[in-house]
Amino acid sequence: KLGEKGWLTMSWPKEFGGQARPPVEQLIFAEEASYHRAPVGGSIAVAIVGPVVMIYGSEEQKREYLPRIASGDIDFCLCYSEPGAGSDLAAIQTRAMEDGDYYVISGQKIFTSLAHVVEYGWLAARTDPEAPRHKGISLFIVDMKTQGITVRPLIDMLGDHTFNEVFFDEVRIPKGCLVGEKNRGWYHMVTALDFERSPNFMFFPISSVFPVIQDLIQFAKETKRNGEPLAKDPLVRHKLAEVYTDFEVGRMLAYRIAWMLEKGLIANYEASIAKLYATELAQKVANVGMTILGLYGPLAPGSRWAPLRGRIERNCLFSVSATIGAGTSEIQRNIIAIRGLGLPRG
Repeated sequence: KLGEKGWLTMSWPKEFGGQARPPVEQLIFAEEASYHRAPVGGSIAVAIVGPVVMIYGSEEQKREYLPRIASGDIDFCLCYSEPGAGSDLAAIQTRAMEDGDYYVISGQKIFTSLAHVVEYGWLAARTDPEAPRHKGISLFIVDMKTQGITVRPLIDMLGDHTFNEVFFDEVRIPKGCLVGEKNRGWYHMVTALDFERSPNFMFFPISSVFPVIQDLIQFAKETKRNGEPLAKDPLVRHKLAEVYTDFEVGRMLAYRIAWMLEKGLIANYEASIAKLYATELAQKVANVGMTILGLYGPLAPGSRWAPLRGRIERNCLFSVSATIGAGTSEIQRNIIAIRGLGLPRG
């Protein structure tokens, strides 16, 4: 439904299925949707694949994928991480070797979100095993129904099936699936990661913590301990005031990136700042919620005793993975130190 209304890709050019609206309007939409607990519509296809295909993709790839992404008809999974390559992504070993008009892919990916339900994979693979680590990687679009692909579920700490292992056993894909320049995939991935970390593309929207803060404020007003509302407890008041202030700071970081995008500037370390801040604030808000709810906090949805329908327990568990995806908090701090502050590599 979001795709039908053009709300998935409001800031995309019209020729690719967008509305050519400024990035700040896309951000405002994400904020308003989050405030009302409505679907925001962020997906790997919208947030990462589409923008990168616009920059590096062939004309055929743009015609083939961008309108279908904008309409919400297709989605992608990120085939980046491997058992031996997570934060050190340049260590990937999955190979894509040329064979006539095809590439033959062999290897394994892990923690691949939604690989069991999406139509396509956004795959990073090594196309030159002899090249330096960052110079022998290429990016591909892979149909997840291709023969030789096996998807196995990984159940996360919430008990959900979101992550997967994906095995590629001599999977043959046409050469036209290569995105951008062969062996330049690392540099295309860096651009993709900047989009993924940007709050304007709805993967880590700072606005998502606001309903949780509102819930906690209302809970503190309505819940009494020792005959007094929790809202009168100085510890509770100060914690809520602190996370609300932090939220407003995060909003300004998000709007800064929207401004940069409107000016045609590249949000690089700025996107890392916003991603780091938003995901760590989500953890902070969840922990404040646990403190305020006390022993009721860990109760899961479905328990008759769980305050706020168990949302704090869910937020607490989910917020852990948010500080890992798209680069851990430690990786973000390294990027900020090196690219933002000009500090030497450690």
